[in-house]
Amino acid sequence: MRKVLLMMLGTMMCSTLSWAGAPVPYPEGYRAWTHVKSMVIEPGHPLANPFQGIHHVYANAKALAGLKTGRYADGAVLVFDLLHYQDKGHALTEGQRKLVGVMVRDRQRYAATGGWGFEGFAGNSHTQRLTSDGGRACFECHRSAKASGYVFSHWRP
Repeated sequence: MRKVLLMMLGTMMCSTLSWAGAPVPYPEGYRAWTHVKSMVIEPGHPLANPFQGIHHVYANAKALAGLKTGRYADGAVLVFDLLHYQDKGHALTEGQRKLVGVMVRDRQRYAATGGWGFEGFAGNSHTQRLTSDGGRACFECHRSAKASGYVFSHWRP
């Protein structure tokens, strides 16, 4: 769980461009991909600011294969979808989207950040990027997951 939280922190702190200068595109249609996991961060958690909310992680077909094998092919994309939540009678329900975090695998284009490009998009925007450090903060956090291809999520059959 700690690794998932670190992934989220890194995603939020990611940049507009990779160190190589290649922008990470918005992941159109990601909600139709494989849903990998969900979790909720509530007040009082160390990462509640800024990550309080409902978290969903999605994988495209190449990322799903990587989650299963531990080897990620170029073109693999993982998405972290963070939503506000509402407490409605002891049930937490989804509210508005806070951000969409993206990891794109391209070993050549993003060689300086472990072969992954990182980005965060604000709310429901497909263009408003949240960070500006070239993916450095994301990659620094993801370094601790080097043994799993710099990916914190794991496949649960």
